[in-house]
Amino acid sequence: MFTRPNSEVYVPDGSEPAEALARTTHLCVAAHQDDIEIMAVDGILRAYEQTDVHFTGCVVTDGHGSPRTGEFAQVSDDEMAKIRLEEQREAARIGKYSAQVALGYPSSEVKQAGNQNLKEDLKHLLRATRPQVLYTHNLADKHNTHVGLLLRLLEALRELEPENLPGQVIGCEVWRNLDWLPDEKKVVMDVSAHKGLQAALVDVFVSQVQGGKNYTDAVLGRRAANATFFASHSTDQATGLSFGMDMTALIKDVTLDPLEFVLGFLGEFRESVIGTIEEMRTKIV
Repeated sequence: MFTRPNSEVYVPDGSEPAEALARTTHLCVAAHQDDIEIMAVDGILRAYEQTDVHFTGCVVTDGHGSPRTGEFAQVSDDEMAKIRLEEQREAARIGKYSAQVALGYPSSEVKQAGNQNLKEDLKHLLRATRPQVLYTHNLADKHNTHVGLLLRLLEALRELEPENLPGQVIGCEVWRNLDWLPDEKKVVMDVSAHKGLQAALVDVFVSQVQGGKNYTDAVLGRRAANATFFASHSTDQATGLSFGMDMTALIKDVTLDPLEFVLGFLGEFRESVIGTIEEMRTKIV
């Protein structure tokens, strides 16, 4: 179905892969194993135990080169890739995903501009799923592979037929949060429900959590902090929020430069900070 021999479509409920992909309403395309559960929990929760909403995850890299320590310190690179693949399958089972796709690319190829095979695989995935909502990395993420994947995904989206385009593209929080976005520009996703499920979806990545990254506390803590610090002059309306960057404009206008697009948000942040300081400098009570 996809280019690389180590690619797969895993379907937790045993349905045919084509059927599982076709029923998808919410799709996440992520660079690494565990990125999906960190950034696209909105889609997972919307689809969880529903009959008319279906979530599919796609991890593009193959799991090689992962950091390891403790009980995983002596695990070979190939074995670690197998462990991470199985952890991702388990997350799909826990979250009751419609399908979990593994494209199996090395990180070096994901960061390679003009990677034709990856672009075609992403186009094939998008045609097979035709999601209403597409979650992926945001343009201000500080992880090179995350940004590289996003740019490859944009290349694929911009060559896609209009009828196969998602209704919304949301860039989500992983290695940099999006609290700095102007509130009116944030995609605000209420993820207050199923806290136990949210923890389990991250805990399943034992090779990373026990390998030295306290992702579970960090992810749940970020969502709780987003909810509390979202509005300074009102009580909390949620116990967990995830923020997103709406990048739909980048597929509606293929001439829009992604760099200029994100610089627009950064410019608004700058002006907001300047405005507050200048107002408080001169305010007379």
